[in-house]
Amino acid sequence: MKISLIDSNENRILQNDIIRKIRDLINSKNLERGEKLPSERVISEKINVKRNHIKEAIKRLEFYGVVKSISQSGTFLSIGLTGFNGIVEEILTIDSPSFIELAETRISLELKTVALASKRRTEEDLIRIENTLKAFELKITNGKDYLEEDLLFHLAIAKASKNNTMLSVMLLIIPPILDTYERDAVCDGDQVLSEINKHKDIYLAIKAKDTKKAEEMMQKHFFKLSKFIENKKT
Repeated sequence: MKISLIDSNENRILQNDIIRKIRDLINSKNLERGEKLPSERVISEKINVKRNHIKEAIKRLEFYGVVKSISQSGTFLSIGLTGFNGIVEEILTIDSPSFIELAETRISLELKTVALASKRRTEEDLIRIENTLKAFELKITNGKDYLEEDLLFHLAIAKASKNNTMLSVMLLIIPPILDTYERDAVCDGDQVLSEINKHKDIYLAIKAKDTKKAEEMMQKHFFKLSKFIENKKT
């Protein structure tokens, strides 16, 4: 089951209610770390909720690392009750991230990935980045929407960082960025052509293994987006 950062309010309310009931059930049994949760069927019967909703809620708990599902064995508590209750309380208060929050996270992450990529990139990475750059340039010069090609360019950089955690976070935040994308946050009209040169400068800095230049070019690339975020928060 796919985990999304963005859910409808109705689905999130339902999930949160189920998670509260699962939490209460776990506490009533005083489970310890490593102990098995009741089966989805048993939980479904006890809290009177359909099994597909139980499965979705457990997947969400597993996403945050508080339980672990093992095929053919069941679902187990990954941490002690104190930690479990504390993390679940935080899970229940998390709202779907806004475009501003997603963009802010992306900028912070990409400044780090581009620095690592400039140090760790291979020739294969350079080919991948260059190919996404060409696809990005083609979309812009043909006057077509280029957002997905832009994101693939940045994903190629994240892959070149050789940090799978950072790449995973990038993969996690890209779909909701596409869903909540605000066109005013990037260059429009004639200015969009300058984005080609900015992307090329990032690529060339990575190719030259010039970490300082790579970070500088990435900051320049995100300048308007950073200002957009700053203005929205003031």
